Amino acid sequence: MEKTSLSIDINEEQKKAQEIVKNQGLRVLVCAGTGCVANGALGVIERFKELGADVSVLTDYDKMTIVPTGCHGFCEQGVLVIIPDKHVTYVKVRYKDVEEIYESHIRNGNPVERLLYTDPNTNEHIHKNEEINFYAKQTRTALANCGHINAECLDEAIAVRGYEALANVLEENNPDNVIETIEKSGLRGRGGGGFPTGKKWRFTAANKGGKSYVVCNGDEGDPGAFMDRSIMEGDPHKLLEGMAIAAFAIGADEGYIYVRAEYPLAIKRLRKAIKDAEERNFLGKNIMGSNFSFTIHIKEGAGAFVCGEETALIASIEGERGMPRPKPPFPANKGLFGRPTLINNVETLANVPVIMLNGADWFAKMGTETSKGTKTFALTGEVNNTGLIEVPMGTTLREIIFDIGGGIRGGKKFKAVQIGGPSGGCLTEEHLDLPMDYDSLIKAGAMVGSGGLVVMAEDTCMVEVARFFMNFTKNESCGKCVPCREGTKNMLKILEKIVAGKGELSDLDLLEELAHTVKDGSLCGLGKTAPNPVLSTLKYFRDEYIAHIVDKKCPAGVCTAMKTIVINEEKCKGCTKCARTCPVGAIEGTVKQPHHISQDKCIKCEACLNSCPFKAIELK
Repeated sequence: MEKTSLSIDINEEQKKAQEIVKNQGLRVLVCAGTGCVANGALGVIERFKELGADVSVLTDYDKMTIVPTGCHGFCEQGVLVIIPDKHVTYVKVRYKDVEEIYESHIRNGNPVERLLYTDPNTNEHIHKNEEINFYAKQTRTALANCGHINAECLDEAIAVRGYEALANVLEENNPDNVIETIEKSGLRGRGGGGFPTGKKWRFTAANKGGKSYVVCNGDEGDPGAFMDRSIMEGDPHKLLEGMAIAAFAIGADEGYIYVRAEYPLAIKRLRKAIKDAEERNFLGKNIMGSNFSFTIHIKEGAGAFVCGEETALIASIEGERGMPRPKPPFPANKGLFGRPTLINNVETLANVPVIMLNGADWFAKMGTETSKGTKTFALTGEVNNTGLIEVPMGTTLREIIFDIGGGIRGGKKFKAVQIGGPSGGCLTEEHLDLPMDYDSLIKAGAMVGSGGLVVMAEDTCMVEVARFFMNFTKNESCGKCVPCREGTKNMLKILEKIVAGKGELSDLDLLEELAHTVKDGSLCGLGKTAPNPVLSTLKYFRDEYIAHIVDKKCPAGVCTAMKTIVINEEKCKGCTKCARTCPVGAIEGTVKQPHHISQDKCIKCEACLNSCPFKAIELK
């Protein structure tokens, strides 16, 4: 194919954009992702703008620009404020702190020590972002710009090489070379399945003639997962560029971003990004003067977990109820509106421009033999540093939890980690040195999934964890196929029976039998992976199930039905406060005399435990 001469010189556009950024003077980056907005980021931004109105007080700069960014990832420390030229990162900034930062540091050069990050292990203040372990141990590709650019400014995206990869692809005008590069890079789908991305592109491109579509799956339904949301909020143009390159490679001229309505900020920024890109001819008709046209629509999902499954997602876009369809035919052959359709998730598509800019070999050098590149994870639970991280595939759990995560909170002992969201599995201390890649995790009974990581400490009940996730998947089942609809319901009943102290040993055999039936017989990925938390906890924590059933005890002391609340008569002063607090009248006794609890009446609500001023009420 002949090369195409473009009407837009992307290098000139970059120079102009970089000059615009340079002319902003002192840049103050304020996280305006969803988490930080909830913590008051908008007020912080406005206060900085008020104080920065008088530029005459600045030294070395003729102006100061407050840059609202996307998520920095270090969510627990929000609101985050980074001043790159001052080599400082401030954490947990509130409206009342802004004036002190401005007067002390920006005007007079004295950092505000109390707002610096404190290392949980050394108790030392750390000034620079790159020296904080949470960031220092990461390798960011998909998230590289998140937290460092104004997500609502196209010029800031262009200044960091936005749309350069698309310009190169259009100029070279060789779709097959694009697919070959993605194949050679080893990029696998980051939505959970891990299917080779290049292979999926080639399958879709093979269906020549007629209309085809590119669909971005932004329906991030795992509890606690926000990887895709952060990219859509923090670097939307990278996603749009990745979709456009994919569309050029397979011969599509129309695309959809399916994003749940619970992500209003992501939707707002995506809409603006699409509008701005169309106005500058980076999207739309004859992009950059080429023969390639591509338009993108946004479809808001209603929040059904099952719509993360590609055929259910397609049904939802078409206006039908989001329910999975049998495969084959696969979407690559017959997808949206019956046409060939390429579906990738946000993180997968965000990696595409980076690969096209730096080359397949560059990307393939990161990660493991079968899992190339990096992966984002949402690190939550009983860990000191929670947040969004990106690390090379193959990084161990130990590195993630104890280096990046800063270890377990309160000096507690690590017990387990739930990997891959509600459909993932629980791994134990013996797996801490397991490389985090697709194949290793599947062998261990877990999965990468979309990237959720819930860290659990020694006081976590693993039976309750299995019940919690089974309750979620049971509620999210669309009900189309019997194994998932009835199987998850009956598995949940057994788990509820066990945590209520009414379990029998025969329940464990039935639970396992049901789990395998649901796994083997379900129509889509929701049902096929729903039993994973149960199967993995039965494998690694069977003794806890036995304790609940045989000893009628919860080793972690979590399951309410197995608790006994008693009054220590030696400590009880007979104040009657507990009796007045009890909602069911289970506490008896006279004034100034020790009271006692009727176990037949007690509902174990712990209201008395929290009300006793003498600490006379105890859990046994």
